[in-house]
Amino acid sequence: MSGTEAFRTRRFTPVAPELRPRRHRRAARVVVTDGRHALMLADTDPGLPGSRWWVTPGGGIDPGETALEAAVREVAEETGLVVRPEELRGPVAVRTVVHGYSDQVLSQEESFFVLVVDARFEVEPAGLTADEQITLDGWDWLPLHDLAAVAEPVWPADLAALVALADSPGEWPVRLGDVEESTLPVG
Repeated sequence: MSGTEAFRTRRFTPVAPELRPRRHRRAARVVVTDGRHALMLADTDPGLPGSRWWVTPGGGIDPGETALEAAVREVAEETGLVVRPEELRGPVAVRTVVHGYSDQVLSQEESFFVLVVDARFEVEPAGLTADEQITLDGWDWLPLHDLAAVAEPVWPADLAALVALADSPGEWPVRLGDVEESTLPVG
């Protein structure tokens, strides 16, 4: 497996930490909220049985696509909700994140958007990739102001702050810095 293969060609076979291929991509993430809860997807690392964490909908930006176009596409693919670009606020924040998985290390430049919905809706994924069908372990509307009570990690950790940014367009995008969110630390 070369370091230039697409992210979507994961094999999910654990690799010695120092031998994990490294990949980089740009990504768009969307905090979908009703103002009290955020729609989160449960993700897993098949190479680490029992691993589970929560993430916002989103993913890689395809060639020729803007971050906003990717955000709209990812919401539709991962939740079934079709939205217009003007319904998204942002990008409200940007960051660089490193994800250490059992089979690779992924570094990505992320742009966060906020989508405020009138009410929670039933998630009906419309276009999951083959890899997402393997790793996705459900979804839930998690309370924005009580994420500390959630048993598994929630990434990014401060969703309420991202939602609050949606009402301050003059401050966009806020730079969140560099973070690591890993099932197997990059070290």
